[in-house]
Amino acid sequence: MPKQIAFRMNLFPGQAAEYRKRHDEVFPDLAQALKDAGVSDYSIWHDAESNHLFGILTLSDDNTLDKLPELEVTKRWWAFMRDIMATDADNVPVQIPLKRVFYLK
Repeated sequence: MPKQIAFRMNLFPGQAAEYRKRHDEVFPDLAQALKDAGVSDYSIWHDAESNHLFGILTLSDDNTLDKLPELEVTKRWWAFMRDIMATDADNVPVQIPLKRVFYLK
């Protein structure tokens, strides 16, 4: 059965338009890598008041999400995004896992 995960990230002030622009032009090979890893229904939402980004995605049962950080395209994307959002020393976006507290189907 597919599962969903959700997480929060932090966007730097004044970078919402640039973040959206970059995602409107997401690297095609990154989009394909996400799909190949079993990711679907991936969306990111922005809270303008806090500059938090909220992501939610669905994973297939046989997903390989844990392999994405090893890919060159993932590392290239993270380096591309590091100037507009909080990242760690390896350019990995700081992600805070979120726990589902309610679901209505």
